[in-house]
Amino acid sequence: MKNIYTWKAVPAKRNLTVADLQASKGKKIFTQVTANNEEEALAAGVAGIDMIICNAHNVEAVRRGNNELFLTAALGLPDYPTKSDVINGAFKALALGADAIMTARSMSVVSMLANEDIPVMGHLGLVPRKSTWTGGLRAIGKTSEEAFELYNKFKKLEEAGAFAVEAEVITCQVMQEISKKTSLITVSLGSGRGGDVMYLFMQDICGEQPTAPRHARAFANLWKLKQQIKEDRITALKNFRQASLDGNFPSDAESTSIGSEEFENFLTMIK
Repeated sequence: MKNIYTWKAVPAKRNLTVADLQASKGKKIFTQVTANNEEEALAAGVAGIDMIICNAHNVEAVRRGNNELFLTAALGLPDYPTKSDVINGAFKALALGADAIMTARSMSVVSMLANEDIPVMGHLGLVPRKSTWTGGLRAIGKTSEEAFELYNKFKKLEEAGAFAVEAEVITCQVMQEISKKTSLITVSLGSGRGGDVMYLFMQDICGEQPTAPRHARAFANLWKLKQQIKEDRITALKNFRQASLDGNFPSDAESTSIGSEEFENFLTMIK
């Protein structure tokens, strides 16, 4: 653990720093998952995950669950529309304990944050909210021209001052080559093993949806458990209702009695 000060000048410990990630580039693979509440953050820490990322609105709750993992706060595009919103949101998230900021905004926004020495993670490849420009949800870098254009975007993101990039659904060979030629910490989401960090959404890892994206793998089946919980809840409610109507609930075991002598005295009093 490294001793640091948070952006609010509070002493804290972190498993990783930006400097650690940069020094380990190309030498070690890290893992990152989403965590947007106290329970998920706690689970990530117990499981030995290296890095977590959350919606910027959830930093406080996430830090209650884990105050040591390297945490990136994502500034959602619709929630921070102006540059003033972005800078204010970034500093608020950092003050609450985030270690870095992720944005899919323009290079000028990345530079604005980087100029304040804020560790910035950009977002390249498939950016779902901007997918109209790529003709829908699809892998990026399937032609040499598109791969070269993507490479140039990585270089521009470097120049803008980012330290890392969420690289989403990029063809694996292209991701591997670009990662070798960029100083950015490449966080691979569906982009193969060529990145510096392997990243998946917690809901996909845990199988919390009936289906998962092609690039994801479910390592559990919480969806099935949730459906069973729903069914068991309804069954329990039905059984409670029926037992109440049948006279089976509450039974003597679930009721409290008064002694017979005291009860007789009570009956005399109310007469």
